[in-house]
Amino acid sequence: MCKVKSGDGTPIAYRRSGEGPPVILVGGAFSTAESEAPLARLLAPRFTTITYDRRGRGASGDRAPYAVEREVEDLAALLAAAGGSAALYGVSSGGALVLEAVAAGLPVTQFAVYEPPYATDPAALRARAAYTERLTELLARGLRDDAVELFLSAMELHPATIEVMRRSPLWADLAAVAHTLAYDNQVLGEGLIPLRRLSAVTTRAMIVDGGASPPVVRDAARAAARALPRGRHRTLTGQTHEVAPHVLAPVLEEFFAA
Repeated sequence: MCKVKSGDGTPIAYRRSGEGPPVILVGGAFSTAESEAPLARLLAPRFTTITYDRRGRGASGDRAPYAVEREVEDLAALLAAAGGSAALYGVSSGGALVLEAVAAGLPVTQFAVYEPPYATDPAALRARAAYTERLTELLARGLRDDAVELFLSAMELHPATIEVMRRSPLWADLAAVAHTLAYDNQVLGEGLIPLRRLSAVTTRAMIVDGGASPPVVRDAARAAARALPRGRHRTLTGQTHEVAPHVLAPVLEEFFAA
């Protein structure tokens, strides 16, 4: 892996593959550079793909206190390493980070986001506040396993499914980056779509959702697309939040190549 130094000196580890216009892939909760590798391989024949470990994960460093601005600076360092500008793709909370980066004025040529996990109903903010309070408490007490379970429960995974995951080798990897759940949570701000900030973004954009995802998720994707002056919306039939790379890749390829 290669490394760049972010604005605060934190080393950010990344992988580069393929040839063509650069595209940086930004993962969501729990993800590392390896998580986005299948999508990167599919895009590599036409694009230079950059996957990276967000701060606090994998081979990247970390520095307290956390602030969303530091993750935006991480992306700025990667954009510089990519040649000064690039397209961005982000999934879930990584998509929200992409929106923050573009709104901050980073040199992004175009961007695509898959299902940013914003709320569209202010009533949902009460549940979000309770989640934030509980997550903060668990992480402060070092209860990483419980923090992971809390997040998965908030994602509406069935308790039996979570129990199976607890007994799998994957669980240790999730617990190792449990502290970054607080980072993803902060990226979402108050939880509602930042409509005013997005309305000032003039970069060409595409917001994507899955046709089999819950209505609230799809509503948020459509609302985000409408808020962006050059935004378009796309639904992938039959897909859920765990979008299949081979379904997503041709859609991104078409958009980024235009």
